[in-house]
Parts: sequence; structure tokens; C-alpha cells
Amino acid sequence: MQIEYRTKKLEKMCTNAIEAEKKYGHEMAEKIDQRIGEITAALNVEMMIQYGIGRCHHLKGDRKSQYAVDLVHPYRLVFEKRGTEIQIVCIMEIVDYH
Repeated sequence: MQIEYRTKKLEKMCTNAIEAEKKYGHEMAEKIDQRIGEITAALNVEMMIQYGIGRCHHLKGDRKSQYAVDLVHPYRLVFEKRGTEIQIVCIMEIVDYH
């Protein structure tokens, strides 16, 4: 899948390990890099859900158009699906929404 980012700052966190490590620590930076790689490698969001990649799941309530994958507990990488033929995801935030 192709990946877009909601903000330039978020893109920097997700694509630059040094920046991610400064803000979130080593373990979290590695997990962010792993999840971005998994999203890129997947054909579509449904495949991620079907095979349990990153414990990908559809969100409910105010976030019903969004999906999330696990990072270091309790954080999640939240994204939205865009496009129908070509799957593009837009990374929205790294957040503890619980």
C-alpha cells in the first residue's frame, strides 16, 4: 500500500528513526518502523485484518472511519483508508486513545 501522512511532523516521526527515538524511545521507534514496513508490504487493509498483522483492527464510535495497529502498549498507530482500486492509507496519529 502507499502511505500518506496527515502532517509533516508525523511523517518525520514515522520515517526518521532518530526523531522517533528522541520523542518515544528506542523500543517505540523500532515498533513504528516495523508497522510502517508492514503497512507498505500489505496489499490492502483487509489483508492486514485477515492475517492479524500488527493486530490491525477497525475502530468504532468517533473513529469509525479509522483503523489502528498496536505499537508499544498503550500506543496505537491510527490510519484511514483512502481510494478503492489503489489502496492508500493516511497515517493520522500515534496515540493512546484508551
